[in-house]
Amino acid sequence: MAIFKPDEIFQVAIKIEENGENFYRAMADKFDDPKLKEIFNYLADEEIKHKRLYEDMVSNIEKYEPFESYPEEYFAYIRAYADNLIFSSEKLRENIEKISDPISALEFAIGAELNSILYYQEIKKFVAENKRQVIDKIIDEERRHFVKLTDLKKKGE
Repeated sequence: MAIFKPDEIFQVAIKIEENGENFYRAMADKFDDPKLKEIFNYLADEEIKHKRLYEDMVSNIEKYEPFESYPEEYFAYIRAYADNLIFSSEKLRENIEKISDPISALEFAIGAELNSILYYQEIKKFVAENKRQVIDKIIDEERRHFVKLTDLKKKGE
């Protein structure tokens, strides 16, 4: 089985978190309600924390060589998956324009967080076994974010 270097996966994770922060900041700017601004700014700040966590993980990963070389096509698939399903820059711009109410914003964010969880579960098997606990930390962070968003949506309905 092909193995990816964790730092490559974390670079994608960092980009996902940057796009998430941009989305939440745009939503905070889009709505006038002070409580909504506070919620979306909080979520943006959470994305910054996640990004820093992943940057820390990259800096603390020991260098190792994968067991096998991985096919470029599969890594391209993983990147395309992240770009198309999780807070991609293009999707971000499209949705910022389309979203007109807080519930729609939360629904989009919930979907993006769920897709993030699925992404990390997908790539986890391509990381060396002794590094999988780091990916598990990412998954746990995204699950907490998903739960927070779901709770916020329930309160807003």
